[in-house]
Amino acid sequence: MSEHVDRYTHGHHESVLRSHEWRTAENSAGFLLPHLITGQDLLDVGCGPGTITIDLASRVAPGRTIGVDLSPQVIITARQRQRESGATNVLFEEGDVYQLTFDDSSFDVVYAHQVLQHLSDPVAALGEMRRVLRVGGILAVRDGDYGAFSWAPDDERLDRWMQLYQQLTARNRAHANAGRHLAEWVRRAGFETSQVSSSTWTFRSAEERAWWGRLWADRIVESEFAHQSLEYGLTTKEELAELAQAFLDWSVEEDGVFVVVNYEVIAPRDSS
Repeated sequence: MSEHVDRYTHGHHESVLRSHEWRTAENSAGFLLPHLITGQDLLDVGCGPGTITIDLASRVAPGRTIGVDLSPQVIITARQRQRESGATNVLFEEGDVYQLTFDDSSFDVVYAHQVLQHLSDPVAALGEMRRVLRVGGILAVRDGDYGAFSWAPDDERLDRWMQLYQQLTARNRAHANAGRHLAEWVRRAGFETSQVSSSTWTFRSAEERAWWGRLWADRIVESEFAHQSLEYGLTTKEELAELAQAFLDWSVEEDGVFVVVNYEVIAPRDSS
């Protein structure tokens, strides 16, 4: 049993899974794809509903791919998606990032997408990922940096949403601005070298704005973001309703744009 007890700021409300199920290898793991070859064994830590995992599995087949997540709910969803896809080289298991159940040197690739930002001890988690990597294998991690997000037009309500998100994650001992710290955390976990890059999700078209705006409007009033913010006394239901409306108002702005900044790190396991 892991000694770490982290509280997931987002939770697993439908509005959160709606975002996770949109993710693919192309839009969320492009920095990793050039490093994949057939026959590699790959571990996806914090796999969520498995959309990225199954994409990655197709690129390393016949190598095995395993997705692990702490939530039994999302593992059920991922297994259903795997059955529908027909992928035969991928498995999904419940698992704790701080205490992976695999032997030392079990994988050629370990991937974690938008995971470290939610942990109180990301360096410890990275140490576990390093443990299960083979010498010569690679770690690939990608995390957002909320402090680097930008949008237009300006809206004081969206500024307040960002302030509240930062307050909530700090209360949970998580890291809203994780992206900018990835390289440091990877080094502290024992990786000798790393390659840093960045990429964005940009929501600009009318369809993209409608999807992103509705997604966050729902999350603000219905997900764990709402429940925890209220529990901690950081906001009120009335304010949450105003923040949700801000996203809906933004979504119909003809010149609206929202840019989500992600940092990415590739790090080889250079020594035993």
